[in-house]
Amino acid sequence: MDQSLPLFPLTTALVPGLVLPLHIFEPRYRMMVEELLGKPEDEREFGIVAFRESHTLTPKQSSPGDVPDDDASPIDPSAEDTELYPVGVSAVIRQAERRDDGRYDIVTIGSRRFRLEHIDRTAPLLRASVTFLPEPEVDSDDPRVASAVQSAMQAFDTYRSILGGRLNEANDDNDADDDQVPADPAVLSYLITAALVVDGSTRQELLAAPDALSRLRLGTRVLSSESTLISTFGAIPALDLLNTTPSEN
Repeated sequence: MDQSLPLFPLTTALVPGLVLPLHIFEPRYRMMVEELLGKPEDEREFGIVAFRESHTLTPKQSSPGDVPDDDASPIDPSAEDTELYPVGVSAVIRQAERRDDGRYDIVTIGSRRFRLEHIDRTAPLLRASVTFLPEPEVDSDDPRVASAVQSAMQAFDTYRSILGGRLNEANDDNDADDDQVPADPAVLSYLITAALVVDGSTRQELLAAPDALSRLRLGTRVLSSESTLISTFGAIPALDLLNTTPSEN
């Protein structure tokens, strides 16, 4: 059964389980937050979708997730020619602070994947009928799953080591990354999806994978390919995707 969600377009995809802080200042998104805050906590949900690369932003453009410029002419997500990827992730508001001027600082967490069915562009705030995508359970004891998890963990460790080395060279920072990598298939698959510094279409392909096993296998291939590229060319991927500062609308 289709459900309706207000949409918040960004330049990159959210993934389930990822914490995303947002600074809300546009009137249409202030209204969205006010509307959601009037609901029970578990129903404060809106949809985050990414722009396709054909709508890559120029210096004079910004999306709801960019730091605004006084001279910026943002892409209007209600415009007919604005293309959005078909799969997004709902965000649930966990914290919200209203400023004196009406702006909001909110903290959200990625929740459920969905597929866009129909977008209503008749109002400044986009709304869409969506179908939430199932997250099939996978058996961690299944030899195929266990093998995929092991391969993904090894590929992820290699990728982090190579990428971390390049970043340390650039930042003159030699601190080691001691974060523990989760062995849960679904959690690991989404961690890899979020951590990879790749183009939007690759991240969307991972996000749209039907289950954790498929996502792990694809993620392992991408990790291996990216590790080879970084090692061979000594290049650091675009670092804007590593920015952890709050997004602005």
